[in-house]
Amino acid sequence: MVRGNNREKIFSSEISKIKYIQIISKYKKNLGFKLFAYCIMDNHTHLLIQVEDAPLSSIMQRIQQVYTQWYNRSYGRTGHVFQQRYKAMLCNKENYLLQVIKYIHFNPVKANMCPDINYKWSSHFHYTGIVNDGLVDTDEALEIFSENRRQAVKEYLQFMGQEPGDLTLREFKVFQPEEKMLFQANIGVRSEQLNIDELVEKVCNQEQISIKELVKRTRIQKVSDIRKAIVLLSERHCNVTNTLLAQELNLPLSMISKIKSGESKGTGYVQEIIWRFEGNK
Repeated sequence: MVRGNNREKIFSSEISKIKYIQIISKYKKNLGFKLFAYCIMDNHTHLLIQVEDAPLSSIMQRIQQVYTQWYNRSYGRTGHVFQQRYKAMLCNKENYLLQVIKYIHFNPVKANMCPDINYKWSSHFHYTGIVNDGLVDTDEALEIFSENRRQAVKEYLQFMGQEPGDLTLREFKVFQPEEKMLFQANIGVRSEQLNIDELVEKVCNQEQISIKELVKRTRIQKVSDIRKAIVLLSERHCNVTNTLLAQELNLPLSMISKIKSGESKGTGYVQEIIWRFEGNK
């Protein structure tokens, strides 16, 4: 969940909501994550995301930064658009996917913005088939109801016709008692300041590789993935230029840009490195 700075209405116009959806769509293609549900309110947004290779921090940072730049440019303003932290919670997909989708789709009803879930700026119409632009990954959830698409949509609508109860974000944890909060990444503010040498050393120790091996010219996939993980982690933990990062990792400057933009993804091992590093914080 992301919210406007000082709870400001940063999605109050249709144009702003459309722009945010376009940005999500762009990075969904670039970074390869799954989007199971969304709801864009006037001052906050809910996204139900399954990460693949790119870490959640990179996904959210790109979406928020690009929207911030567009918003400030469009409205002639400067400074933060979003609150500095987005809130992220783990969802047990096997047991609670449908309940979370329901919770998200009922947000406009709870906020008295809409009398029912037929809200234009949520993924509800993707599930009914009215919108079919590929943005939302509906198959997995609908197949829980039935393998027959028409029957699945019918049962989905029946499921959504029931009140989800008086849920709040805090009570939302009941869906998965063993869940823990993911790191709350700062948007525009580093969560922890490390210099690049410290970050490299920590990651190398974690992955049991020497710095000499890391910077050596090689096509070994493991080494390549560790470099990519360091580049992505540096966005959150270091105040370092791309030029210096390229020098430290012995990589072309263009490669640093490709990693940050998601053009060069690496394998699932990149995500594992980041998760381990963040989990040890």
